Amino acid sequence: MNPKPLLDIEDIHVEVEGKEIVRGITLKIFPGETHAIMGRNGSGKSSLSNALMGHPSYQITHGKASLNGQNLLDLSADKRSRAGLFLAFQYPMAIPGVTVANFLRAAIKARRGPEADMSDFRKLFKKEMDALAIDHSFATRYLNDGFSGGEKKRVEILQMAMLQPTMALLDETDSGLDIDALKTVSEGINRFRSDDTGVLMVTHYQRLLNYVKPQHVHVMINGRLVKSGGPELALKLEERGYDWVEEELSRSTGA
Repeated sequence: MNPKPLLDIEDIHVEVEGKEIVRGITLKIFPGETHAIMGRNGSGKSSLSNALMGHPSYQITHGKASLNGQNLLDLSADKRSRAGLFLAFQYPMAIPGVTVANFLRAAIKARRGPEADMSDFRKLFKKEMDALAIDHSFATRYLNDGFSGGEKKRVEILQMAMLQPTMALLDETDSGLDIDALKTVSEGINRFRSDDTGVLMVTHYQRLLNYVKPQHVHVMINGRLVKSGGPELALKLEERGYDWVEEELSRSTGA
């Protein structure tokens, strides 16, 4: 019996301010799989992630998307989160006045439900902070306020570890990270991965994929997935760039 997809995307189109950015993406991610979408700036990678999470600026105009068989497009962003979807932002927002600890406590309570037992919060919080080499003083700092790029990304992965989603969308989590921070963040992603979860990574570069090994790599150009393969495809992109993919695409379409 074949397993059912964890995340099932069929012919998704996305508009931003009336302009179509994503032009028909179909992708199935099964439990235990890690996929990477690579492409140049402006190819539509981040637009796809934001639209799937329910960001109001990204309108899905056509297609279907489901998580564990549940129609995502019928759900608000908070309900998509409760269904098990998580998005690590490329540019995490600062929230002055709200501490990291209070933010995470509220997020977990919203995920578990208002009557949820939160007695394990402090223990889990300290454990995950230690695993990500985040100083405990960050618990009382305002979320992302004055944080470096690396600190913001570590806190994003901390949120993922605490919320324990089933499907994680990681939007250029490697951007702005030095090598030490990249290794720590990658270790956090690898701890999250299991036979029951899925990961979709959006990135420009091979370097994240050196630490978080995907089974499937896809190339996005002009809002479409134009080529798919295994980890060797990412290595080829690192060596040759994206020009050869565009040339191959032109030859196949006769453009």
